[in-house]
Amino acid sequence: MINYILIVSVTLFTIAIALALLRIILGPTIPDRVVAMDMMGVNVISVIATVTVLFKTKAFLESILVIGLLAFISTIALSRFIERGVIIEHKRNQ
Repeated sequence: MINYILIVSVTLFTIAIALALLRIILGPTIPDRVVAMDMMGVNVISVIATVTVLFKTKAFLESILVIGLLAFISTIALSRFIERGVIIEHKRNQ
């Protein structure tokens, strides 16, 4: 019974990833695309966690951590780019 629930949840997370990808492609503004990218990262993490429980292994837990860090850093970088126009500011002493 639990396996069927996990398979259904992976299917629903996959549909959510597809919808987020559609929002990234068709999004009218850049902030919409950034939010959709962040949502896509969260759903990918959820799929990997569900597959980990389904396979009864701990092999994918490191990839969850790496994807979470990359999604967070990319969201922050794109937000700073939207806000200021640059990601890394270089201050020169003259």
